[in-house]
Amino acid sequence: MAGFPLLLPLWFSVSLNIIRYKTSELLSAAFVVWGGGRCWLCACYRCLSPCLVVTLYGVFTNHYSANGPSRCLLLELLDISVSELLLHSSNQGCSMWMIQHCARDVLEALAFLHHKGYVHADLKPRNILWSAEEECFKLIDFGLSFKEGNQDVKYIQTDGYRAPEAELQNCLAQAGLQSETECTSAVDLWSLGIVLLEMFSGMKLKHTVQSQEWKTNSSAIVDRIFASEGVVNSAIPAYHLRDLIKSMLHCDQGKRASAEKALCSPFFSIPFAPHIEDLVMLPTPVLRLLNVLSDASLQCEEEYEDILEDIREECQKYGPVVSLLIPKENPGKGQVFVEYANAGDSKAAQKMLTGKIFDGKFVVATFYPLSAYKRGYLYQNLL
Repeated sequence: MAGFPLLLPLWFSVSLNIIRYKTSELLSAAFVVWGGGRCWLCACYRCLSPCLVVTLYGVFTNHYSANGPSRCLLLELLDISVSELLLHSSNQGCSMWMIQHCARDVLEALAFLHHKGYVHADLKPRNILWSAEEECFKLIDFGLSFKEGNQDVKYIQTDGYRAPEAELQNCLAQAGLQSETECTSAVDLWSLGIVLLEMFSGMKLKHTVQSQEWKTNSSAIVDRIFASEGVVNSAIPAYHLRDLIKSMLHCDQGKRASAEKALCSPFFSIPFAPHIEDLVMLPTPVLRLLNVLSDASLQCEEEYEDILEDIREECQKYGPVVSLLIPKENPGKGQVFVEYANAGDSKAAQKMLTGKIFDGKFVVATFYPLSAYKRGYLYQNLL
């Protein structure tokens, strides 16, 4: 069922997805489907692990809309999208840690989604969002999704991220013809391959993938991007990522890697560390403060305790502090780690504390992975 999704933020932790239908025929069908509680879109959300896709809190119908009844999905409110991350990393590319994190999270989501028989069919940077509370990238917008083998949406995917078989299907549909080749879950892998290539290169590739050169030899273009001296990431051995991306970009969907197979790539065995820019961009419940304590402050127990209490008092202005840690030795020597009850409080603190003067020094505030903090894994230096 085609609709027009509209996302509205509500309070601090949920968003509202409103779907309006264009014709009375569709509206009638929507009443039947939703009335029976069997909406395929809701079923798709509910069948997935909340760690992999945006969490569905509930559904309801607004009967008082000026444009007719609106079907509403109440969803969790997520944070920054990969599209926004690409804007910040324009012409430089994202860090290998960021790319690896995103690739693993999305592939795990797709593996589960495809196992349940669903195709997302609109994977793109704007539909991959960061969850600050769960420290993972999640998929959103299942408006074009369908059950494999039962595609009820003629036009799928977005320009620049559309698989060749979907491109052919769309062209034939515009001419009133039907494609003999069905679109399968492989279309999602193609889209992800393009997303990862954009994250690595720092470039939008819409015009590149629509060029005749790409259609003739996409593999050579991928090689050229990875060999480019202008790509910052090229200084890091990245052939595992290159091969992973190539496995997703076979024009023959039968040769394209599945999500499960892609997760076995050697790329995911490399222990990358986040750059400081990553820890500024991706919110978590843990705040890390730099440039706060001197070595002398760490050596004097009385001064150390006074500073500890001052920092705790300041940080509690933005929400309950679960724990506070200032290591006296490496790793993490002199860094301040503040764990908040939720990421919202941490974000408020980061915004207010960045650039604040403490003991004559400008404070630098970043976020920090809660999972690493809980394990006692503290980074000493970040690239």
